[in-house]
Amino acid sequence: MESPLAGRRIGFGLTGSHCTFEEVVPVVKKLVELGAHVVPVATATVQKEASRFGSAGEWLQKIEEEAGRKAIVTIQDAEPLGPKEPLDCMVIAPMTGSSISRFANANTDSPVLMAAKATLRNGGPVVVAVSTNDGLGLNSHNIAKLLTTKNIYFVPFGQDDPVKKPNSLVAKMDLVPETVVAAINNRQIQPLLR
Repeated sequence: MESPLAGRRIGFGLTGSHCTFEEVVPVVKKLVELGAHVVPVATATVQKEASRFGSAGEWLQKIEEEAGRKAIVTIQDAEPLGPKEPLDCMVIAPMTGSSISRFANANTDSPVLMAAKATLRNGGPVVVAVSTNDGLGLNSHNIAKLLTTKNIYFVPFGQDDPVKKPNSLVAKMDLVPETVVAAINNRQIQPLLR
């Protein structure tokens, strides 16, 4: 039986939650194994900032290797993902609190958010995989706004450390492919909170 993702163009946006990059590389690999054509898209933070989790651009290079193509790294290059080169689904994994806030308030200031906006403009699904230390704090209202927005779907998420970081939320990255399949079929996978 053919994979429901065979031949699908899936945008895969990365924002600056460096601690989760190791978890998303296998997700890109899995999407490719399922027959998807993965189009990586990265924010400037992913491209240029080093962290204790790796050197600048290291994780982006690994994503590009798994996808078999170079990432879109400018807003101008992401804009054609609207009417000219549409995606079947745009994934943002990880999606930081900062990007969640900007997306919820229609601030398109990165290639990833432009790709998401372009996908929404086409009536396509956007899949969000949160990774934020303030998901149950200042960013909770932005998450709620996105949860109630048409064509935005969430990868199931939960608290990653309820004792030491009670406001922190992280998506279950291994559920990205399942969430994408559901989103393409206009469904939110459940349960959402895990």
